[in-house]
Amino acid sequence: MRYALVIIYLILTISGLIFMKLGGNPGTIGLKNSTISMDMSLVSGLGFICYIASFLLFTRIVIMFDLSYIFPICAGVVQVATLIASYYVFKEKISMYGILGASLIIIGIIIMNIKVNNTVKDTSSINIESTQKQIKNM
Repeated sequence: MRYALVIIYLILTISGLIFMKLGGNPGTIGLKNSTISMDMSLVSGLGFICYIASFLLFTRIVIMFDLSYIFPICAGVVQVATLIASYYVFKEKISMYGILGASLIIIGIIIMNIKVNNTVKDTSSINIESTQKQIKNM
């Protein structure tokens, strides 16, 4: 369930960014007669809603995972996925430096997920028992 929320977060974030750019209208926010008004295109509004929903979902995800683990992974995946989506949706060019940077992000995510067995064998009881035997034999 936790990982499903992360996938939904990633989809909402990337969709929000894509829709906001597709809408081409950053929108305006105003205050008139003690009323807050907001004006933007429908597509930009959809992107705004997706992005706000992803933010709200991320506040829940942060509680479910270690922050030092989940934030770098989500940020890296969003950057790489946005790079790929912008290539296909907006026909943006990706430079060799962009490919290199994305590759380094992916390598970093892989390294962060390597599980290392850091268990240390507890030898304190063995040493005490062998010391006791040595004392008895004296």
